[in-house]
Amino acid sequence: MSEIKATLISPSSNSLDLRELWQYRGLLRMFVWRDIKLRYKQTVLGLSWAVAQPLFTMIVFSLLFGALAKIPSEGIPYPLFSYSGLLAWTLFSGGLGRGASSLVTETSLVQKVYFPRIILPLSGVLSPLLDFAIAFVILIGLMIYFGYYPSAMMLFIIPLLLLQLLFTLGLSFWLSAINVEYRDIAQVIPFLIQLLLFASPVIYATSLVPARFHTAYMILNPMAGIIEGYRWAILGTERPDYLLGISALMIIAILVSGAIYFKHREKAFADVI
Repeated sequence: MSEIKATLISPSSNSLDLRELWQYRGLLRMFVWRDIKLRYKQTVLGLSWAVAQPLFTMIVFSLLFGALAKIPSEGIPYPLFSYSGLLAWTLFSGGLGRGASSLVTETSLVQKVYFPRIILPLSGVLSPLLDFAIAFVILIGLMIYFGYYPSAMMLFIIPLLLLQLLFTLGLSFWLSAINVEYRDIAQVIPFLIQLLLFASPVIYATSLVPARFHTAYMILNPMAGIIEGYRWAILGTERPDYLLGISALMIIAILVSGAIYFKHREKAFADVI
């Protein structure tokens, strides 16, 4: 009777090894580039889709909430007000959708080959950055059209962008690990993203939320502070120091706890998936 050999696929440690992640940086680049190519392969509009989603959403929001509902926009033309929020939101929603489903999407790789699994949600979070860069060029055009001109303040977008990516990655850790065992999470994620859109200050300003609820608002939705930070850096609105500080603390908590949970569940991914 022939002997059956089994291969154990498991992480090298239960902690997050940044040195190992650096060693696999080439694989990370490959996953990111592959996702970008697959997203735009055999499309009529190509990279124009990166502009179409926030641009047409901005037009609809401007007609419904700006022209009809007359929602105040802190003295900023409503198309520019909503587009600045959508710029951050589109990156968040795209990254979270891809990051949360990344493990299940790559089932065959997870079951057959070892590599740091963290690469999968990380590549999902990073791949929409090209869309963000293209949409940002359109934002500059809108600013000039409405009489707003880029300034050195816009450099603050860099730390805000990093903070946003960390938030998206933290949520992706949680959701991707849970999605391996409970596949109905895949049905919940689009609904969750849609719900968060209307719970975030994309359509309206945070000033419309009563001041006594601001702390709870930022704790429950850290994206709110990031979006207000974008508007401050781009359009010169009031600096959201307090709000952004609360968001930053929550993002750190979500990122750390998500990484711990992801690493804790990593050994079981190949068996359960």
